[in-house]
Amino acid sequence: MLTEKEQKFLLELARNAIIKYPDNPDVDENKIPKKLKEKKGIFVTLNLNDELRGCIGNLLPSDSIYKSVIENAVNAAYNDYRFTEVTKKEIDSLKIEISILTEPVKLNFTDSNDLLKKLDKKEGVILKKGQKMATFLPQVWEQINDKEEFLEHLCMKAGLNGDSWKNGDIEIDTYRVEKFGE
Repeated sequence: MLTEKEQKFLLELARNAIIKYPDNPDVDENKIPKKLKEKKGIFVTLNLNDELRGCIGNLLPSDSIYKSVIENAVNAAYNDYRFTEVTKKEIDSLKIEISILTEPVKLNFTDSNDLLKKLDKKEGVILKKGQKMATFLPQVWEQINDKEEFLEHLCMKAGLNGDSWKNGDIEIDTYRVEKFGE
């Protein structure tokens, strides 16, 4: 768990990365707390007027927390294919949320009914079938509370038919997040 000071630092770092893009934000490596140099999966979500404006992240640890926050904040603002680039006028109104992920864990289930029973609405879900994959952060449960509907939307996000989760040839991993935002 991060302290409130560490959370505030990361949120400011994300905002500065978005403001200064395409230049990198000024970061004094010596002032980075040791905990923020750990490698973790990180997602940065941007909302504008209570609507999603961008969300990019990495499920697995690829870099330090603070470097991943910078990279994912910039990518959420300027490289999320679902949205146009954030404009300078929008930056002040953006609300930034950061999610720090635990390592994903394989969810073992026997069939679709067993899967529904084992899904925990406090966890994010990664759905994989062949080369196709998608994830929803645990926050998505707030918008899609029904487990079947949640899985249908996740399948469609992965480019699969909505009922693909019922066929038994999918893999499911789950993870938890520590989330905080403005």
